[in-house]
Order: sequence, then structure tokens, then C-alpha cells
Amino acid sequence: MGRLKSLGSRLGRMPAKVRAAPKVVEGFYSSPAWRGLVADRKRDPDYQLARQRAKPGERMILDHKVERKDGGADLDPANTEWLTNSEHQRKTAKARAARAQGRA
Repeated sequence: MGRLKSLGSRLGRMPAKVRAAPKVVEGFYSSPAWRGLVADRKRDPDYQLARQRAKPGERMILDHKVERKDGGADLDPANTEWLTNSEHQRKTAKARAARAQGRA
């Protein structure tokens, strides 16, 4: 029987990386109630403390201590805290991993 020559891929060349879908911000975070809470919480001492932790030019994020997806209260000031962007990314990654493992 004869040898088969290389047929090549039927799919063509695959990209080296698959790009993540663009982030879609929930409408809740554009609501007047949330924007008002953010404005009010900027007057609290923990905002200044978080600004001191931030790198130059780093964004500040008012974050839910218990994420909304995990049952945290939407507009309760006691369920919010100011985090730097890097702190927020670390916290969100941990929460997603815990949720994926069923430990939310």
C-alpha cells in the first residue's frame, strides 16, 4: 500500500491565543442609586486609606465585600469597601475560583 502524504489541517491555522470577550458592565453600576452610594462613600475615611495604598494613577473601586452574585446586599454601605484596582483584581479572582469549586 502507498504512503499518504501530509494532508494538512482541515481547520486551517489556529490563533496562538483566544481573546477574551469584552467585559460588559452590569446596568446596576450605572444606576443613580449606585452612583450616589459611591459619591457618599468617597467622604468616608476608608477611601483615603485606600488612596494611600494605591500606586500612582491607580483606580479606586468601591467593591462589595460579599459579591452580589453570592447574595451580598446591593446598596448596603456596610457591604462595601474601597479597594485599589490591583486589590480588587486579586479579590475577584479568589471569589471566582471559590465559586467555581462550589465554595462561594
